[in-house]
Order: sequence, then C-alpha cells, then structure tokens
Amino acid sequence: MELMELFTKGGPVMYLLLVTSIAVAVIGIERLRFYIHVGSGSEDFLHNLRGRLHAQTAEEVLNYCRQEKNALSEIASSGIQAAINGENVEVALDIAYEEIAMNLRARLNYLSMIVTLAPLLGLLGTIAGMIESFNIFSVQAGQPLAITGGIGEALIATATGLCVAIFALIVHTYFAQKLDEMLTKLDKTASIVLGAFSRRKDL
Repeated sequence: MELMELFTKGGPVMYLLLVTSIAVAVIGIERLRFYIHVGSGSEDFLHNLRGRLHAQTAEEVLNYCRQEKNALSEIASSGIQAAINGENVEVALDIAYEEIAMNLRARLNYLSMIVTLAPLLGLLGTIAGMIESFNIFSVQAGQPLAITGGIGEALIATATGLCVAIFALIVHTYFAQKLDEMLTKLDKTASIVLGAFSRRKDL
C-alpha cells in the first residue's frame, strides 16, 4: 500500500517512468535470450573450425556449419558458400558480418536513450511538483509544512527516475560487453575462413 501511495504522490510522470522501466526489462529479457541463442556452442565451434578447414573439403565444412545454430556458423557458412560458388569470400564475409552485427546491436540504443531520459523525466516531475507546492504555499501563508511536504513528494519522481536510469545502465553495460565479445569472435571466425581459402588458392 505504501508503494502505491508513493507512486501516486510522484505525479503523472511516474506512469512514464513505469513504462520505461518495463521497456528496460522487456528489452533485457529479449536480448538475453537472443545472445544465448546466437552464442550457444560458439567456443567449441571456433575451436573446431580451423581443424576442419584444413582436414575436410569445403562442402563437408559447410555441412558442419549449417548443422550448428549460432552467429559464428552463419558467417562461416556465408564465406564457405561464396568460395564454393567462386565468389569473393571477403565480400561475402563482410556482408554477413554487418548483418549479424546489426542484429546484435538491435534495441541497445533504446537502453542508452532510457539511461538519459529517465532522470530527465524524474526532474520534470519534481519541477512540476515544486511549482504546485509553491502555489499551495502562497495560498496558505504561514504554513511551512505545506511547502516542505510538497517538495518531499516531488522528489519521489527524481529518485524513481534515477533508479530506472541505474537499472537501464546496468543492463546496457552488460549487453555492450556481450556485444564486444561476440564481435571479437565473429572477427576471428571471418579471419579463419578467409585465411583458409587464401591458402588453398596459393597451393
């Protein structure tokens, strides 16, 4: 009950902050599931890929890549398929890399925006509350509790905005780190595929 009272005292801006906090949670859950999916078995795949490219034919390695379901197998499949078709392997790898990187970065900008937006919404709610408090004080002269109590209630919005921003910052930082890790693995995979087929042309 006290939580609902605090929410109500924070003013209309609290509803916007509630929406932003729900958005952070939804984006975080969706991104977590996505990163788990595209990163599953990536370490083993990266470890096995180099050996298979040396010991097996391109078609055999391509079949192995298509059996795997992660981001590394997607970029490797694109490069190997291009080599089999006689196309430019480097261009195929670059195109696949950009597509996968775009999917990995999806919706992270919204988290970054909420980190900045939430404190501003909280500040807006506080300013609106303080204006109302001063109006009450001007009517009820000689009653200092009227203004101090109103300011205390107005600060609820700022505190809530900061909490939402901190939550969004933690979630964004976590996925920014995961993004860097996945992009590094994608770079390694592309280099392994490109190097393998460059050597085959030289033989």
